[in-house]
Amino acid sequence: MTEINGASAASGSVALVIGGTRGIGLAVARKLSAAGSEVLLNYAHDEDGALAAERQLSEEGGKVRLMRADIGRPAGVVRLLEDIRRTHGRLDVLVHAAGSFHPAPTASPHIGKYLGDGAVAVGPLLYGAARLHTLMTPETGRVVAVSSIGARTVVPGYAGLGMAKAALETLVRYLAVELAGKGVAVNAVAAGKIDGGASDPVPAQVLEGLLRRTPTGRLATAGEVADVVALLCRPEAGGLHGQVLTVDGGACLR
Repeated sequence: MTEINGASAASGSVALVIGGTRGIGLAVARKLSAAGSEVLLNYAHDEDGALAAERQLSEEGGKVRLMRADIGRPAGVVRLLEDIRRTHGRLDVLVHAAGSFHPAPTASPHIGKYLGDGAVAVGPLLYGAARLHTLMTPETGRVVAVSSIGARTVVPGYAGLGMAKAALETLVRYLAVELAGKGVAVNAVAAGKIDGGASDPVPAQVLEGLLRRTPTGRLATAGEVADVVALLCRPEAGGLHGQVLTVDGGACLR
């Protein structure tokens, strides 16, 4: 077992991070890569951003490989998982951190866009369920989905993605039951509002309100979410099945 910066991974383990070239996904990829996993970075459209992420992690000493696939479509998920089966024969860790978000008032929804957001949210676990059953490593396999507090808390303009993430959390519970007998643990991490720095598009007044509600007095970071994802990938987390851990600085407590 190799342990670096508090994360651990079996030597030569293979980890797929869906949406792993930016945001929380990139933070997760960095964490798993630093721990010794070979990290497969999935992306759908932004090739320049994907190449930049690959270069960045490689320069940090990680073993990474880009895998382009649109996981909002069944064919994209099937092709992605079959490529991994052909090249590696197994998958030790799958982290689903991809997302699509089209904000709109609940009373004036973007129906087509909402459905697309839902397809991205549940696609990897829904379209890939049958293949995950045979591809994930028995006894030590880990599946972690990145969700959002918007699945359980009303956030203005967030109805589409909130519904999508709620569906994702439900799918995590059902898939956890199906794969537990094989020793594969399926869980989720629900992120609160992530600190976007000086370029954060959220209005200052809204951010101030969030900070007042957060016991830590600050927003969570992508790195903190990645830390919890990494914890769920550890051997010691094998007793957790179908759980949703929240990373929001305690904001949901108020």
